[in-house]
Amino acid sequence: MKILAIEKEIEGTNWKEAKETLKAEAEAVYELIQKNIIREIYFDELHNAVMVLECKDKREAKDIISRLPVVKHGLSVFRVSELLPYSGLERLFEVRK
Repeated sequence: MKILAIEKEIEGTNWKEAKETLKAEAEAVYELIQKNIIREIYFDELHNAVMVLECKDKREAKDIISRLPVVKHGLSVFRVSELLPYSGLERLFEVRK
């Protein structure tokens, strides 16, 4: 299942004091990419991480994200959503009465 995870920085986070945590975060993300769990990762215009994960379900994704160093150290939280197939194209094939 594809999962979308969008980071939200905790107010008052001082990233300059979090260099070791950020290095550990990069290592954790690299490992998850190598395991094919993180399929895509970006920063948005506010420099929040945006990830697409491949997981069994939303619960598994939340568990994985909870172990990321920036989450464990209280620097960020993530909003996690399941990505569902787009069904809007079905409208092109509706039978008109």
